[in-house]
Amino acid sequence: MPELPEVETTRRGLEPHLRGQPVTRIDIRQPRLRWPVPEAIQNFRGHSLRNLKRRGKYLIFNFGEDYWLWHLGMSGSLRLLPPEAAPAAHEHVRVDFGNGPTLRYRDPRRFGALLCGSGDPLHHPLLADLGPEPLSDAFDGAWLHERCQRRSSAIKTVIMDSHVVVGVGNIYACESLFLAGINPKTRANRLSPGRAERLARSIRDVLSAAIDQGGTTLRDFTRSDGQPGYFAQRLNVYGQNGDCPRCGRGIRRIVQAQRSTFYCPGCQH
Repeated sequence: MPELPEVETTRRGLEPHLRGQPVTRIDIRQPRLRWPVPEAIQNFRGHSLRNLKRRGKYLIFNFGEDYWLWHLGMSGSLRLLPPEAAPAAHEHVRVDFGNGPTLRYRDPRRFGALLCGSGDPLHHPLLADLGPEPLSDAFDGAWLHERCQRRSSAIKTVIMDSHVVVGVGNIYACESLFLAGINPKTRANRLSPGRAERLARSIRDVLSAAIDQGGTTLRDFTRSDGQPGYFAQRLNVYGQNGDCPRCGRGIRRIVQAQRSTFYCPGCQH
């Protein structure tokens, strides 16, 4: 599933090519995504894109007074292709901008979404209650510790809650907890201020490294130019069946909230 680094990689890949370009064509081949694509999308023909932002895992296409919200879902991807390129399987949306390449949205599972609205997109119901961005000044150890005091669930589950902090998916939660030396089963309300600060810093470091590497290579994820991400080459514990790169003990896999968790019982306490 594309997470924050993958979505940010997509944003950075698309914006230089689309910013300032007018929408000249919109083809909705399959309107039944997670929510139906609104017919008002067609009203954006002739509107020029001012910028492309991200909030959590949502891409915000800003057209001035109006905007699109685009979510990639479980298996979605946005790519720029030549106008003459034939549509691929599971390609549900095509948008032409100016005289440049066309934006294509492919989503085999159809869990993604394309919505539109007016005014401030951050007030949209899907965005209004999200937690802080992990790479912003609003997220630090003090914020994380304060939020953890209210929770007795496992710390891994808490940092994956988008109301606590956005964009920490399963892979990045495992890697951040490893870097911080914290057992994923630790109760959140037992996390000390010092360990909360270390974990907040680890989350920032892991996500920044993933963005620098172009996202994590997953079966369904490619960047906007069709190339895979490369952060998977640097994973320490997630998906690993061997020994810990730090202490040499065997990496364990458990299931938490129906998701696989990988950790080192020697390094993470």
